[in-house]
Amino acid sequence: MTSIRNNYINANGLSFHFAEAGERGKPLMLFLHGFPEFWYEWKDFLPVFASDYHCVAPDQRGYNLSDKPTEVAAYRTNVLIDDVAAIAAAFSSGKKFTLVAHDWGAAVAWGLAIKKPELLDRLIILNGVHPAAFQRELKRNPAQLEASQYIHAMQQGGVAEEYSKDNYAGFWNCLAPSNGQGGLPEEDKAQYLEAYGQPGAAQGMINWYRAMKIKTPKQVKGKAAGETAFDPSTLVVKVPTLLLWGLQDEALLPGCIEGLNEFVSDLTLETRDDCGHWIVHEQPQWCIERIQHWLA
Repeated sequence: MTSIRNNYINANGLSFHFAEAGERGKPLMLFLHGFPEFWYEWKDFLPVFASDYHCVAPDQRGYNLSDKPTEVAAYRTNVLIDDVAAIAAAFSSGKKFTLVAHDWGAAVAWGLAIKKPELLDRLIILNGVHPAAFQRELKRNPAQLEASQYIHAMQQGGVAEEYSKDNYAGFWNCLAPSNGQGGLPEEDKAQYLEAYGQPGAAQGMINWYRAMKIKTPKQVKGKAAGETAFDPSTLVVKVPTLLLWGLQDEALLPGCIEGLNEFVSDLTLETRDDCGHWIVHEQPQWCIERIQHWLA
């Protein structure tokens, strides 16, 4: 099997660590991890697609071995989008690339597809909600509002310190649903704990939440209150998109994928009811096979 190589690149004013597989010069396939992950989330994917693509999985800013700015404003979505565009430009030689993303990485990927669609050939999302759909669900669905209350907690002070206690148990336990059968094996735990323990990583990871512009509105008599932050018509994705979704996601409820054709003009949606948010870990082979089929 193709080996995974590790390297560094300077992009958008920071140093980024990345893992790669496949020959440089092939079409670029860029992988964006979520929280609380790092490039290692994609370790099973990179070698598989390396026969046809140059596969690159960076540690995003604030994570593992990449630079970790201390100011919260450095984690605004527009900055994260610029990171991805700059990293891709270094490898894609001006050609369009394929973007694969999960969780927070998916939030950045949706943003890139909305703001810089000319950069993308294909978009592949795994359990990551489109921003317009998320805002809609927060307003209309009290259950989604309740499921999103953890975001408020993540934006408070002291979270990084609390999550770092007991050998980073707070971060590792976020992945608990995927730690069982078909999920994260125990031998991966050392890799994750080492990533969490990098200087500045705990606060860097939490800063993604603290910099969020979407705020979950307060719940008022069972209904979501507050103004919609975005005009949905400005958030349409026209890049061909594959969305893979585990229906047992407890943070992003099934309503998040309803009516997505309004926001994604060329959408292929595939779901499973036997897994949840950590679909990358729970059903990696299925995800790989569905991506291969769609790309073919």
